[in-house]
Amino acid sequence: MRTLVWTLPIRTFHWMLVSYVLIMLITSEEESLLTWHAAFGYGIALLLLFRLVWGVVGPRYERFRAWPLSLAALKAFLKEIRHPQTRYPGHNPAASWVMLGILTILLLTVISGVVTYGTQEGRGVFAFLNQTFFREMELFEEIHESLSSLLWILVFLHLGGVASDRMLHPEVGTLGSIVTGYKNIEAFEAKLTGWQKGIAALFLSAAVLLPPYLIAAGDTPLTQSRYSAVDYERIHPLFVQECASCHTLYPPFLLPKASWKKMMATLEDHFGDDASLDGADRADIENYLLKNSAESSSKEAAFYILHSLDPKKDIIAISQTPYWKKRHKDIDSNDFNTTAVRSKANCKACHGKFESGLIEDNLIKIPPKGV
Repeated sequence: MRTLVWTLPIRTFHWMLVSYVLIMLITSEEESLLTWHAAFGYGIALLLLFRLVWGVVGPRYERFRAWPLSLAALKAFLKEIRHPQTRYPGHNPAASWVMLGILTILLLTVISGVVTYGTQEGRGVFAFLNQTFFREMELFEEIHESLSSLLWILVFLHLGGVASDRMLHPEVGTLGSIVTGYKNIEAFEAKLTGWQKGIAALFLSAAVLLPPYLIAAGDTPLTQSRYSAVDYERIHPLFVQECASCHTLYPPFLLPKASWKKMMATLEDHFGDDASLDGADRADIENYLLKNSAESSSKEAAFYILHSLDPKKDIIAISQTPYWKKRHKDIDSNDFNTTAVRSKANCKACHGKFESGLIEDNLIKIPPKGV
């Protein structure tokens, strides 16, 4: 007997979730795609919200109360897995436990991702955490990555369960049911009411539209940064006049106090040039640099540069810091010699708004090699 078990909303949810998780995996490997990563993360959050609601109000086999989660049922199922005495129209006990694990870990992964987005990048609904918890940004990132790894383990368990069911009981058609909705089993057929259709249409449409909206809209309450561009020329015109007349203007938070002190004490030999200043101007600029050094900033770049430095070495070139080298190690050295870039010191060639103090992943644009 061919019976409709999975309705269109749950099948749509399943394939949207699969697609969004794969997009999250791809975008996690590229810093410039961070906005995409965040946007689809919020999309997953909306899908999970739908599943929580649907687990209460959805059709019979899609409700959480239909999941056989007792340990006794699980033990009996595993014992009889080759020749089951009980047929489950919806999820069997093993699948129910794996589904529960996937939804739980996925929810925790999304939450940890939003928290990491806030503490590390100073963006999103938890951007306010950056100022207080930025020193723990690595911890939050590790938690997020650990949960992501656990999620993939559960996904592979799910796929293994589907494969084993396909081999042991191909006549049931479990694998195909997530596409067609039908299983070859005798049971009550799943049906949708009008208000269930309305709920599903509302949630799933929102989940489809939210990620592209967040990507296209730029700064929104879900993605905006707590930082804004700094008008250094207005705040400290002497700093801009003396430091940006010959090279890129480097935001003070990119080096610690010790590095700025050494740099300002050796202006007579400033990377091969004489950049000497009279005593008052030198002291004025140095005080500004020390007041706004890496130690005073909660920005990601400042934190990682500061903690990558050996206290015994006073590095005054940002491109010589261990953190800079780590972040740029995969870039071909020839890319720094193009007409558009010219040198490793020309940070503004790739980092939009660099001279305004904004060093953010979504602003990175590497010029074409031929330029």
